[in-house]
Amino acid sequence: MTNFTADVSQIIVFIGVMAFIVSVITEALKKWTWFDRKVPTALTVILLSLILCPVCLLGLAAYYGVAIEWFMVFASFIAAFIVALVSMDGWERVTELAEKLIRK
Repeated sequence: MTNFTADVSQIIVFIGVMAFIVSVITEALKKWTWFDRKVPTALTVILLSLILCPVCLLGLAAYYGVAIEWFMVFASFIAAFIVALVSMDGWERVTELAEKLIRK
């Protein structure tokens, strides 16, 4: 049971860190007005997640010497969609709270 708890904790940390990275990169890309007009934010988040999650997960597996199996690649794409959902909803909540708290 201890290994299960540790594994779940690592998965949650990975999703949180990846959601933060995806959100920061998305916000940086939205500063470019031509990019923000051409590409919807949700699409940007999904594409960044689909690129960064497999690269990071498989990169970590290679770094630690773990043999990369087919299910790891599949799991990285599932994690990418979870990261995209957390990233999209997370920024909306933060901006909503900021608008309520910071009145101009």
